[in-house]
Amino acid sequence: MRKRLIRAVALRLLPPLIWAFMWFLYLTAKKRWHFKGEFPDSPTVIALWHGELLMAPFVYPKFKTSRKLHVIISDHFDGEIIARVIRLMGLRSIRGSSRKGAVKALIAAMKCVKTMGGNIGITPDGPQGPRHSVSDGAIVIAQKADIPIVIINVRPKSYWQAGSWDKFIVPKPFTTIDFYISEPICVDGMEKESAKEMLRKRMLEHAVK
Repeated sequence: MRKRLIRAVALRLLPPLIWAFMWFLYLTAKKRWHFKGEFPDSPTVIALWHGELLMAPFVYPKFKTSRKLHVIISDHFDGEIIARVIRLMGLRSIRGSSRKGAVKALIAAMKCVKTMGGNIGITPDGPQGPRHSVSDGAIVIAQKADIPIVIINVRPKSYWQAGSWDKFIVPKPFTTIDFYISEPICVDGMEKESAKEMLRKRMLEHAVK
C-alpha cells in the first residue's frame, strides 16, 4: 500500500518537474545544430541512445513535419514517467520494449506507420542495455515498413553522467549542446545482423563515450 502511494505521488509530481528542468537546461544552453540532408517526407524510424534521451525531444520540432512521433517506451514504472514527460512535450508513446512486450510494441509501431503515417522513435539499447548495443527493433520496423532510419545524437560540452547502465547524460546549465541529425539511412535488403552493426557504428560517430 505504501509503495503504491509513493508511486502514485511520483507519477503526479515527477513528470512536470522533469519537464520544467528539461526546458531550463535547453533554454540556458547554447545550441549547435548539425544536419546531414533533409528529413524524409515519409514515415521514418528515429534512433538515439538511451543515455542521450533527456534533450532529444527538442530535436523533433526542427524537422518541421506534421507527422506525429510515437516513441517506444518500456512498460516499467520508469517508462511510465518517461511516457508522461514526452506527452508534456507533445509526443506520443508506444508501450513495450525488446525485453517486455516486444511483439505488442512492434505491432503497434507498424500500425502507426501504415495507418497513421507516423514516425517511430526508438532507443536500440533500451530499456536495460547493454549500453550502445542495437536490438532488432529499429531494423525490423524499418525493413518491414520499407522506411528509412534517421539517427539523433545529443552531445553536451559539459554534463553530469549517471552511474546507471546507460551512463545517462544530464547537460549542465549554460553549456553548449551539439545536436547531430544524420541523413536518412536505408537498410532495405540488408541482412539483419549486418544492418544492426552498421547502425551501431553510425550511432557511435557522435555519441558521448
